[in-house]
Amino acid sequence: MTWKHLCAASKLLDGEPLGFKIGDQRVALYKVDDHIYATDDVCSHAFALLSTGFLEGHVVECPLHGAMFDIRDGKCRSGAYKDVRSFGVEVRDGEVHVDIDEGAANEERPDHTPGAEA
Repeated sequence: MTWKHLCAASKLLDGEPLGFKIGDQRVALYKVDDHIYATDDVCSHAFALLSTGFLEGHVVECPLHGAMFDIRDGKCRSGAYKDVRSFGVEVRDGEVHVDIDEGAANEERPDHTPGAEA
């Protein structure tokens, strides 16, 4: 596991995605109903940041292609696009940490639903 600190949980607003860059990796955080979720920030179709997309409930829509992804598991909910990775999230002492290695493991664990209470 490789846990990375991203920000204070208080920085996240309900329904407003926020993007981060960790080395070469881009991660989007989402806060919905006091739970925090993390996915790849780049659409699986072509380069567009999901953190600049439209979040409705647990689904984020790519601002460029209209592809829709469930932020809980990264599954594509519209179109013939590939899923995006989702990542484990922990809130420790009010700070958000994301397991950037977990995204690859999600494909092997379809029952896994990442997310942490804010």
